[in-house]
Amino acid sequence: MSTTLMRRFGSLALLLRLAFSFVPSMAQAAGTPLRIDDHLPERLSLTFESRSRYEFLHNRFRVRTSGDADILVFRTLIHARVKATDRLSFGAEMIDARSYIQNGPVSTGIVNAVELLQGYAKLDFEWPPGGTSTLRGGRITMDVGSRRFVARNRFRNTINAFTGIDWRWKGEGRREARAFWTLPLQRRPFLPKDTEDNKIQFDRETIDVQFWGLFYGDSLPGEHRGELFVFGLHEDDTDRRPTRNRQLVTPGFRFWKPPAKGALDYLIETALQFGQSRTNPVSTRDLDHFAYFHHLEMGWSFDAPASPRLLVQFDYASGDDDPNDGDNGRFDTLFGARRFDFGPTGIYGPFARANLITPGLRLRVKPSKSVSSFVSLRSFWLASDRDAWVAAGLRDPNGKSGSYLGTQIEVRVRWDVLPGNLRLESGFAHLFTGGFRDDAPQSNGQGDATYVYAQATVRF
Repeated sequence: MSTTLMRRFGSLALLLRLAFSFVPSMAQAAGTPLRIDDHLPERLSLTFESRSRYEFLHNRFRVRTSGDADILVFRTLIHARVKATDRLSFGAEMIDARSYIQNGPVSTGIVNAVELLQGYAKLDFEWPPGGTSTLRGGRITMDVGSRRFVARNRFRNTINAFTGIDWRWKGEGRREARAFWTLPLQRRPFLPKDTEDNKIQFDRETIDVQFWGLFYGDSLPGEHRGELFVFGLHEDDTDRRPTRNRQLVTPGFRFWKPPAKGALDYLIETALQFGQSRTNPVSTRDLDHFAYFHHLEMGWSFDAPASPRLLVQFDYASGDDDPNDGDNGRFDTLFGARRFDFGPTGIYGPFARANLITPGLRLRVKPSKSVSSFVSLRSFWLASDRDAWVAAGLRDPNGKSGSYLGTQIEVRVRWDVLPGNLRLESGFAHLFTGGFRDDAPQSNGQGDATYVYAQATVRF
């Protein structure tokens, strides 16, 4: 067996040993999750989560890459909260996200060593009438709506964080309103060598980048739900840190009917985006920005063993039709997550919510209370053949390389070995190469890409 293969199998064995080393001490908790809170005073709360994941990618597809890549990543989260009064509480959450092996490029999407992810004060009060409000101020994380535009990342090894204020109101009939104004945190270190070394450099925010949002959701007749939202991103270029100088406003809506056994469900989400932006951080040319995004899905939940649910999905994220016309038509996903739509991220992540057309099928099954899985089949095209395959960094400004990116099949399995305390998860994705990847300038032409991962998560 080659040294490389021995190292990969050794990494996977280490991951499994780390996971199962907790099983004996936690076996007593079968049926009732162990929680640190159970042993603390009533006004104190402490949660701990540790995740280990091994990833392997055969045939890298990004520009200026070739061959295979693998990585071993660890993420630890410790969240402490203290309740000062019945209405006022304080919280702090630390993240330690690191990588090892690193046979491939490492970025701040993977590494964020010893960082204050959250540090906030929270106030609960009953206003406006008919509901209860929560106001958080400080350093925070957020999930908003569908999580396609603002999300606390789950699969990615690092997590989006913001400094600012977040007001949330919940009323009767599942009504909800929200407003926030923040400064997005810039994860550090910036230099690739420092991220590879897991160097500790504290994240920072700047008034030159501001992000705000308004959100409202309510129940509709016939068990339907609806949401309206608008997000604003205002980013000023500086000598210290060049940016794309985005001045964007993104209004949109989402309507859906929740899944129910033996019934048809649906989801429609649409967003427009307008303002100004630049094509890249080194450009100094401001472009008029108008873009749009649509997500459609229709599902059927079978009243059968293993609770199968079949989904038909479609996503359209606009691209830039002409690189020379002074306009930018490429949609920007802001601070959203993409794993649940387009497959695993990590060292893989071939697709983003930008310049993309993708129909797909997904079948979800749950054979038991502790095991769930899905299989997904999606095909991908560029919305504009003159714009970039954004995640890969490939572009043909002449549009002569076609638009078909390929077809991806994905499988994921989760097993809650000790529900609430230990979860094992494994996934596989294979991307059948399309004509654009074969013909685009600077493509490495390596053919199909295959990605596998195995991870273990421990929570207390």
